[in-house]
Amino acid sequence: MGFPMAGHLAAAGHEVTVYNRTEAKAQAWVEKHGGTLAPTPAEAAKGQDFVMACVGNDDDLRAVCLGADGALGAMEAGAVFVDHTTVSADVTLEMAAAAAERGVAFVDAPVSGGQAGAENGQLVVMCGGDESAYGRAEPVIDAYAKLCRRLGDSGAGQFCKMANQICIAGLVQGLSEGLNFAARAGLDGRAVVEVIGGGAAGSWQMQNRYETMIDDVFEHGFAVDWMRKDLGICLAAADDVGASLPVTALVDQFYKDVQAMGGGRWDTSSLIARLRKLDG
Repeated sequence: MGFPMAGHLAAAGHEVTVYNRTEAKAQAWVEKHGGTLAPTPAEAAKGQDFVMACVGNDDDLRAVCLGADGALGAMEAGAVFVDHTTVSADVTLEMAAAAAERGVAFVDAPVSGGQAGAENGQLVVMCGGDESAYGRAEPVIDAYAKLCRRLGDSGAGQFCKMANQICIAGLVQGLSEGLNFAARAGLDGRAVVEVIGGGAAGSWQMQNRYETMIDDVFEHGFAVDWMRKDLGICLAAADDVGASLPVTALVDQFYKDVQAMGGGRWDTSSLIARLRKLDG
């Protein structure tokens, strides 16, 4: 995700310094886009007006922000840290508070759109944080976004991303069941989607994943391992806010089954593979 997003920043005319825990990836970016490679998060963040991060989970974000050579300690007062990672609202509030102690603004800005959205500059970005900080960050984020919106104070972006993942989980399971049912009934899955895709059953997932689902190819999207991480965040937050997520909890267990099948790195549409295994 971060590689093409940073590329769009460079293409938009921003001076970009990159850091990656795998230095070869950062070096490859510099060779393709120019800019500067930094050996640590602190060196990457030093003197910058904006610092954008996209890592894996809560612990990764803490390490990049506050660990040895962390970015926040090197940022100047008045700078803005924009976090595109999908993490818990708790760690977002923790990092926002740590940033505020240093006079740095913090915007949580998880994204949706996958690798294709990042490459094409067509991500949807859901933001939380101070309104003025968001106003400063939005024109920069626009380099790789088709839609960017502030939902509220710190944590609001993460809660919006949770809602996004909750919706996707149930939708992909329904799509998997529908395609699997059509195949078991002897129908041509492509013909079925051609008919129902333009009606009430149509969705982004259907239009962009049905062919690879039919063909048993699961290498084109967000990995099951990452989806389970996200759904775990959703389920924990649901307890905190008093919301019921029965379908999400069920689909999370279905993804656990996919992992047991060796599909942790398959994309999320691989729920259909579980159904095919169950139905023989």
